Amino acid sequence: MTHAAPETTRMFAEAAESADVVARQLAANAAIVGALAERLRAAPPRGVLTFARGSSDHAATFAKYVIETRVQVLTTSAAPSIASVYGGMPDVSGMLALAISQSGQSPDILAGLTAARSAGALAVALVNADDSPLADAADVAVPLRAGAEQSIAATKSYLAALAAILHLVAEWSGDRVLLAELKAAPDLLRAAWRCDWSPLVDCLAGVRSLFVIGRGPGFGVAQEAALKLKETCRIPAEAFSAAEVRHGPMALVGPGFPLLLFRQDDETAAGIDELAADLAARGAAVFVAGRDLPVPPAHPLIEPLLQIMALYRAANAAALVRGLDPDRPPHLTKVTETL
Repeated sequence: MTHAAPETTRMFAEAAESADVVARQLAANAAIVGALAERLRAAPPRGVLTFARGSSDHAATFAKYVIETRVQVLTTSAAPSIASVYGGMPDVSGMLALAISQSGQSPDILAGLTAARSAGALAVALVNADDSPLADAADVAVPLRAGAEQSIAATKSYLAALAAILHLVAEWSGDRVLLAELKAAPDLLRAAWRCDWSPLVDCLAGVRSLFVIGRGPGFGVAQEAALKLKETCRIPAEAFSAAEVRHGPMALVGPGFPLLLFRQDDETAAGIDELAADLAARGAAVFVAGRDLPVPPAHPLIEPLLQIMALYRAANAAALVRGLDPDRPPHLTKVTETL
């Protein structure tokens, strides 16, 4: 059986643009992000409430760990239906309401951010479509600048959201080291795109299900990887925190069971290594991004970006090996207008 070349898909072309997107975004958003960071320092929010769905919600998971570890502000994910379905909003006065969206058109995200702003929160939108209703509804719109994204599977817009989160938090916290490392991220992303993850592609060619595991900022990337494997490869991939998989999910792990672990070189690394060794001892097929699956060495908060960059290429290739079109997953549309 012959398969289309991986580089012929829209998903491949768009994901490959991610390094240029991040470089463009960092340069163009310097004034916007700098001013927003100054505003947050002058009037520190008492908490952060995120509004997002799908890949953007996985970016919000990443944001939770980055914000809580770097600026020590409690960050939680909102249920958009509280505003869009039930017509309510808790007391969010003095909080930062952070909406993340590729299209800026989802009614529930728009309703949530609008209600939070009316209830006294500072409304900020990280949005790719800067002429969208969501951008108009925000006090501050931070453009993701990913450009048009046509493949159903979001890639460069997700990476753009992660970069925007890091940019904001680095400025907010005054972390000059992270800012300097972030400026080097485009070259690292280009290198990550060239990394060989063919052992994972070979495994994905025939699997029926797998677990995807991360911890800390890597958990948001694990969630995104699991979603992409569902969308592009039709693999029932389930994401877990490394702290949770030892509970009920471990009962499913046995000889040959595939697991993809995301590992960044921070305080969670030893726990990921211990878990990987335990899983391997059970005979599981274990792949560790950042160890068995290579990416360039980088700041621990940038490593997840490099790992998901490489995963996108692997997922695209695996979909084609499985005889699927990663650009056209069934029953899905580019803009999901959830109420």
